[in-house]
Amino acid sequence: MAAHSQNPSDDVLPPAGKDPKTAGGGAWMALVAALLGWLFDGAEMGVFSMVGRAAVQDMLGFGLTPTPEQEQQIGFYFGIIIAVFLVGAATGGVVFGWLGDRVGRVRAMSLSVLTYAVFTGLCGIAQTPLQLGILRFIASLGMGGEWALGVALVMEVWPNKSRAFMAGLIGAAANVGYMLVGFIGMGLGEILHHFETWLPTLGLGPDMVQSLVAFKGWRLLMIMGTLPAVLTFFFRIFVPESHKWEEEKAKGGTSNWATVDLLGVILGAMGPGLIVYVWGTPSYSQSTRVVGTLIGVVVAVVGYTYPVYRYLQRTIEAHQPGVATPWPTVRKMMLGALLSGVALLGTWGSTQWAPTWAGQLTQGTDASYPREWTQIYLAIGAIIGTIVAAICGGRFGRRITYFVMCILSMLTAVYFFQSHKEYGTSFLVWSLLAGMTTASFYGWLPLYLPELFATRVRATGQGFAFNFGRIIAAIGNLQMSALLSTEFIKTQQTAAGITGGYPVICSFVSAIYVFGMIIIWFAPETKGRPLPE
Repeated sequence: MAAHSQNPSDDVLPPAGKDPKTAGGGAWMALVAALLGWLFDGAEMGVFSMVGRAAVQDMLGFGLTPTPEQEQQIGFYFGIIIAVFLVGAATGGVVFGWLGDRVGRVRAMSLSVLTYAVFTGLCGIAQTPLQLGILRFIASLGMGGEWALGVALVMEVWPNKSRAFMAGLIGAAANVGYMLVGFIGMGLGEILHHFETWLPTLGLGPDMVQSLVAFKGWRLLMIMGTLPAVLTFFFRIFVPESHKWEEEKAKGGTSNWATVDLLGVILGAMGPGLIVYVWGTPSYSQSTRVVGTLIGVVVAVVGYTYPVYRYLQRTIEAHQPGVATPWPTVRKMMLGALLSGVALLGTWGSTQWAPTWAGQLTQGTDASYPREWTQIYLAIGAIIGTIVAAICGGRFGRRITYFVMCILSMLTAVYFFQSHKEYGTSFLVWSLLAGMTTASFYGWLPLYLPELFATRVRATGQGFAFNFGRIIAAIGNLQMSALLSTEFIKTQQTAAGITGGYPVICSFVSAIYVFGMIIIWFAPETKGRPLPE
């Protein structure tokens, strides 16, 4: 795609007329429902970032002070489960996005929220890392779908002039949930001993009670993840369907989606599955892992884009207006995936590890809740950053805003990781600044991605574009444990006098933002344009 291209939807006819009016109170209901969904999304992600290692430690039967060998084993399983979660979210973004384009945003969003709520709660009764990984995968299917569907719904029911602010709220809501988990974790830590007295009154035996409160009460936090299930009733009763989608349905635009195309998604999911397998098997050589990763990415791209390609082919064959060729849409899906991949790898490969690093820096000290406070400061910065980034994107343009975000993210992340050798006030302040810059993309992406796709493929297209970035992040995440044990990282760590290998690795990962500074200029500028019909 040429850098000077200005048309955000090359495959559809140009939009005509003025912005549709919002559905009054229905638009507000849609916004509230979507914001609550994203809030619980953020909380769901934050829970495992905070207690995931403790959960694995518990299920492996290790003590409260694991040996270095046990710590490496914990990190291995922790990294695998996170990668599986990211792969599931990518798959769910396509599956539920497809469902949203076929049966409506609200119906599909209800099912996606119910999926991630129920299976997150079931994580609380998992007995092995394998069981936990499977449950996390299914839960993440719903989480990945909810993001795409909520963005599509809000952007379609609110007028064009509100899009930038709505996008900022979308990014902020998820980080409010991420922040709340930090406070909940601290509060739970203070009252866990009360649960040991209260839970037996519910008829639970001593072994069950001890299991629920052990290792920071991670099982209780997971079980609390079922709370979003009540949102499904809210969606079905109060939230109206997108008028844009209903107009598309009335024109017959939703009839060309076919269930058989989901076989492509199943095949596509095997690609990331291969990536997890080759990186999760210690006996494989580095060259085998690289080849397996490349094959996995190709399989995922082909499989995940197949439903959209086939849908557009059928639309052309049916001689329905608005589509000339499937390839411009597929190209925009690839472009969106790259833009999202930079953001997601930059976050999951750097600042997401800050709470774990804070825990390493404070081992053997009397610091209170270093992981939780670091997560809270990261989230506060992210809330500010997402809103500012969305507003700047609306004011100054999408491309220049993304470019500046890449520069600031790289600078703040590198300084944060290279200039701090102990946990304290400066550590928390710079974690806030790093969170503000690296998470700013999550306010920009909800603004930009819907502008790339027509109504008929918006949920599926942006679901792929945003969530495919999670596969890229998963690849980076899978290498963290391996990189931590390399001689190069150990040498750099010793030379810098840094505790833990995370600062060295995370600083290297931050170089991904250079790639973002380049590819954004191959993306169309969509400022001032209505959503394509």
